Amino acid sequence: MNTINFETFQKQSLEAGFDQVLERKWAADTVVPTHTHPFSVQALVTQGEMWLTCGGVTQHLAAGGTFEMKSDEPHSERYGAEGATFWVARRHA
Repeated sequence: MNTINFETFQKQSLEAGFDQVLERKWAADTVVPTHTHPFSVQALVTQGEMWLTCGGVTQHLAAGGTFEMKSDEPHSERYGAEGATFWVARRHA
């Protein structure tokens, strides 16, 4: 299994043109209704699980799972019984 630490994720993301990298933690059973962000994202789930719905398609993501979204893409999020933590790289327009 290929493991990566936050510093490596951050370095690779900045080299790829993302301008902000941070860790996000969500509480258990949190539901975030459909919304958008004014930036594109690339993320890696590091703990827990989540469900991400974009364009009517739902992805179940657990530790090691990755996702990407374009700027202003409508999506919703739901977090599992233990919540979730992910590292996210953002590229502001």
